[in-house]
Amino acid sequence: MLRLEHLVWDAPDGEGIIKDIDFTLKEGKLVVVTGPNGGGKTTLAKLIAGLVTPSSGRIFFEGEDITSLDITQRARKGIAYAFQQPVRFKGLSVRDLLELAAGKKLGEEELCGLLGKVGLCAGEYVDRELNAGLSGGEIKRIEIASVLARNAKLSIFDEPEAGIDLWSFARLVETFQELRSQCAGTLLIISHQERILTIADEIVVIADGRVRTAGPRREVLPMLLADEKQARCPLGREEARV
Repeated sequence: MLRLEHLVWDAPDGEGIIKDIDFTLKEGKLVVVTGPNGGGKTTLAKLIAGLVTPSSGRIFFEGEDITSLDITQRARKGIAYAFQQPVRFKGLSVRDLLELAAGKKLGEEELCGLLGKVGLCAGEYVDRELNAGLSGGEIKRIEIASVLARNAKLSIFDEPEAGIDLWSFARLVETFQELRSQCAGTLLIISHQERILTIADEIVVIADGRVRTAGPRREVLPMLLADEKQARCPLGREEARV
């Protein structure tokens, strides 16, 4: 479905952020991209969405080379992207945003369903304006709902857990599980959260601008958890007693 070939991206100051990335996303999978901070995860998501253009390499979506297409053109092809820091739209209501994303008028039941998936009550939010009156967490959840409204072939979520409370996070994880079980497109999620990692079909670990490892969750997650445990307690028991 999505294939990245020798993807490279250099920052304006010349620093290499994405150094040589190759991997393929299969259709209908929930794939989580994780790794240390500064490793290039968010940049990779932006490259796939069309927010930035690679310095070299190719991006193929459903067999078509989309490397030169911008975010609007890729959206028309079926790629949706949720920003880590959502944009606010003065004069636009939540209802307006969701209907623009869906490309049609939405009934109250549909609006309620979309907002309910991100832990918001439609009656309280659907006619509110997307302005400074909403908190960062509320805006974040509304934007995720707008991505869900798209019913895109590929939906990209950049750290969806950022800025939302634990209850809403739990509901969001359930929503991702529902989407996967319904085969509702392919999901690519950038996240450090173990709860999200545990529902992935596949995990891709990005470090220093490269794919460190990638594969099925059952193979990659135990390795990540072992690495985390080792990082928390680098000394063996005998050394720790000295």
